[in-house]
Amino acid sequence: MTATAEGKSAVGTAHVRLEGLDKVTGAAVYAGEVHFDGLAHGCLVLSTVARGRIRSVDAGPVLAMPGVLDVWHHGNAPRLNTDFVGMLGPTDPLLGLFQNDRVPHAGWPVALVVAETPEQAREAADSLAVEYEAEPHDVEFTAGRPEAYTPGGTVETSKGDVEAGLAASAVVVDAEYTTPEEYHNSMEPHAATARWEGGRLELVDSNQGTPMVAGDIAQLFSLDPESVRVRAEHVGGAFGNKGTRPHQVAAVMAATALRRPVRVALTRRQLFSVVGYRPATAQRVRLGADPDGRLRVLDHLALNQTSTTSEYVEASASPGRTLYDADAHRTSHRLLRLDVPTPTFMRAPGEAPGSFALESALDELAEKCGVDPIELRLRNEPEAGPLSGLPFSSRNLRACFEEGARRFGWAGRDPRPGVRREGRWLVGTGTAAATFPSGAAPSTAAVTAEADGSFTVGVNASDIGTGARTAMALVAAEALGVDTDAVRVRIADSDLGPAMIAGGSMGTRSWAWAVSAAARELRERLVPGAPVPAEGVTARSDTGEAVGALPQKERYSFASQFAEVAVDPATGEVRVRRMLGTFAAGRIVNPLTARSQLLGGMVWGISMALHEEGARDQASGGIVGGDLAGYHVAANADVPAVEAHWVDDPDPDDPVGIKGIGEIGIVGAAAAIANAVWHATGVRHRHLPIRPDRVLTAGQEAAKA
Repeated sequence: MTATAEGKSAVGTAHVRLEGLDKVTGAAVYAGEVHFDGLAHGCLVLSTVARGRIRSVDAGPVLAMPGVLDVWHHGNAPRLNTDFVGMLGPTDPLLGLFQNDRVPHAGWPVALVVAETPEQAREAADSLAVEYEAEPHDVEFTAGRPEAYTPGGTVETSKGDVEAGLAASAVVVDAEYTTPEEYHNSMEPHAATARWEGGRLELVDSNQGTPMVAGDIAQLFSLDPESVRVRAEHVGGAFGNKGTRPHQVAAVMAATALRRPVRVALTRRQLFSVVGYRPATAQRVRLGADPDGRLRVLDHLALNQTSTTSEYVEASASPGRTLYDADAHRTSHRLLRLDVPTPTFMRAPGEAPGSFALESALDELAEKCGVDPIELRLRNEPEAGPLSGLPFSSRNLRACFEEGARRFGWAGRDPRPGVRREGRWLVGTGTAAATFPSGAAPSTAAVTAEADGSFTVGVNASDIGTGARTAMALVAAEALGVDTDAVRVRIADSDLGPAMIAGGSMGTRSWAWAVSAAARELRERLVPGAPVPAEGVTARSDTGEAVGALPQKERYSFASQFAEVAVDPATGEVRVRRMLGTFAAGRIVNPLTARSQLLGGMVWGISMALHEEGARDQASGGIVGGDLAGYHVAANADVPAVEAHWVDDPDPDDPVGIKGIGEIGIVGAAAAIANAVWHATGVRHRHLPIRPDRVLTAGQEAAKA
């Protein structure tokens, strides 16, 4: 392994964030803070009906208000090109801003007001009179509706005869689990500032991939891709919804028309309508097993809501395709079109709600079989991909459970539910397995040796709070054989060239592959002791061919999650006392930031299990409590002692050994908590969140039974 000047491996060494001081001192400038001379401000106007048409937009009174510069709507907006396929698939009709008078859901953008100040723009937007022709709407998501359908694409997998397998099984679990709408709510709301400079469009944005946004904007406005530059130097959280969104389109539309810089920033309430969310799911899991818990059947059917304008599949049945084998194995997904906004990727899309259902069902099977929950899972460990038959690149789930159980103190646990009391509290413990895909995407990078002895890395990574800059510095330092302090990193600028977005737990792996390749080539080109010319020496890489040549294997990260909860049967209050996760997630680049990522995911699991719930008003079709007062998330008082550990698990086919950790932390966390609640009370909760009223109602029903 290449050593740094200090004789240590850079990768795997804890290192503070390179930009940390700028962030804590306020020197880091975000998209909503960048200043340009002549900056104007825009505010979107969202529909107040859930379905219908716009009859009229009375812009006259608003245009007369102080500071208002213009108003755009379907009657005067420029025509956009929405017929293209972007990095993530077909164009979302939501990006076709003000192209017609249709309203497909509450919160649909219907107008943009631009003024000299954000306050003037907000006041004018609130005052804009829009008249609608409302139509009957449908926002009710329930299982069993006949309108549900199976979308096209590879969303169903199967082998064996499920029904025959269930009939032959000694033990059967057949249960339905539900999860509600959930919202990202990153600390930094979405904002974009657009301007034209020297015939070139520049967009300072908060996003997960500047090449993606630059490409979409160029297509939408029929621009030469070379004339569009997108920068996103600092991003205050994303979690899946900071792709191309209406506010960026609005900013470009206004800046182009006014020929001056325009910023459009979304309010916290608007985030509940126009940037996506995790859809509600209803999942039926059927397991058939022998008396010892060995699976004969795994059948997972997942249903989620989508909009009337786009299809979005929350692949909740996907974890079972990796975790457990069975003679009869089926996973499938269905959709229900409703008059709601289009859902989108949200941290561990599919795996987070899917693991809750599957790992709760596995716990129910363990109870019926009288087998320890960990032992049951290990008895069903597959030798190869349960459906593909491909070998695993590495699979260390057993090591995760063994190490996690040791650290958590699982041995000696009384399996009987409802027997452990501490004063008024019932106490229980639970566990769950977790998995998330490990992928890589083609990326480019450049590494330059400077005349002063330092090195500059240029890679179009997006640091959405994960510490990407620091990780790339460590990777480059190791490949170059220099100290990390000798490396500078430039990221998040579409001019740097194509690279993977920050998503799918693929960012760090994809960027590191490109950076290490460029750094190794540069090191070979440099002559020891020879001076570096003033212009420097640059090596470039493109990993497209190498990534495409990866051997066909099942590539996943794995984890075990453990939770201890206390439940007050008199009030229904559930308190998570402690959580512990043990992860097999490839080579860990920076233990300091990696631990933060894993802990953050587990805290999100607490939030998912006990708090988060987006509810729709059937009358208006809108979200109820669309702000951080009405939409509950875990706060400091809800977060107990949380531990994250990992086992050695490098990917042998990756040049750095990376897999990815951005999402595995949340997977399985909600299930572990739900399983702990069952162990504490003896009552199974199959519907999230586990609210106090649900605990009380379930307890009363159990007492009657």
